[in-house]
Amino acid sequence: MFFETHAHYDDSTFDSDREQVISALRDGGVEFVINPGCDIASSMKAREIALLHDFVWFAAGIHPEEIADLPDDWCERIAEISDSSRCVAIGEIGLDYYWDTSMKELQKEVFEAQLVLAEKKNLPVIIHDREAHGDCFEIVSRHPDLRGVFHCYSGSSEMASELLKRGWYLGFDGPVTYKNARKTLEVLAVTPPERILIETDSPYMAPVPVRGKRNDSRNLQYIAAKIAEVKGMTPEDLAARTACNAKTLFNLS
Repeated sequence: MFFETHAHYDDSTFDSDREQVISALRDGGVEFVINPGCDIASSMKAREIALLHDFVWFAAGIHPEEIADLPDDWCERIAEISDSSRCVAIGEIGLDYYWDTSMKELQKEVFEAQLVLAEKKNLPVIIHDREAHGDCFEIVSRHPDLRGVFHCYSGSSEMASELLKRGWYLGFDGPVTYKNARKTLEVLAVTPPERILIETDSPYMAPVPVRGKRNDSRNLQYIAAKIAEVKGMTPEDLAARTACNAKTLFNLS
C-alpha cells in the first residue's frame, strides 16, 4: 500500500469526478493521501476534502506562484486553516523563478513568514523549489530546527546531500520515469531509502506509461517501481519504506 504525500484533489480538473476518483484510491493500492493547498481558497478546499475522507490529510499554504494580490491578513488566515486536526504540514510553500523573477523579494518574504508559522505550530513543511535552489537552501538554513520535504526535488545531488545531512526528505514524482531523468536519478542514487517520499503531484506530471494523461495517486505504482529498480529493492519494500517515512515526517501513526 502506498502513501501519497502530494496530490491536489482540490484542483478544478477533478470537479466532475472528484469523489469517484478519491473513493477508488484504496482499491488502487493507496492507503494515505496528503493534499497540499496553494492559496487560501485551495487550502480551505483541501481541508474540506480531508474532513470528508478519513485517509486524506491536508497542508495549508501559499504557493510562490499565488502571491500576487494577497490580502493583508493572509498569514493569519493560513494559520487559522491549519488549526484543523486534519492539517499535517504548512505547504505548498517556497520559491519559483521559472516563469517570473519580478517578485523574488516578495516570494522570499512570503516563504520566510510561512517557515516561521510552521515553527510556531510545530509542523513540517512541504517545499516547492523551481529554479531557485540557492535561495531556497539559504532560507531554510536559517531555520535549522525545521524539517520537511523538498517536493519533486529538482536541485543538484550536492545540495541534496546537504539537505539529507540536515534531516530533510526528498520527494520523487513522475519525472523519475522519464527518459531525460538523468539528473533525478543521480539525486536518487545519493538519497537513502529512509529519506525518500513518493508523490504524484496529481493532476500533473503523470509518469510513464500514462504520461500526458490526467494524473492520480493510483499511478504511484509506476513511480515506486522505478525507484525500487534504482535502489535494488522490491516495489513492495519500497512502498512500505516510504509509507513509514511519511508517517514519521507528518506525525501520523
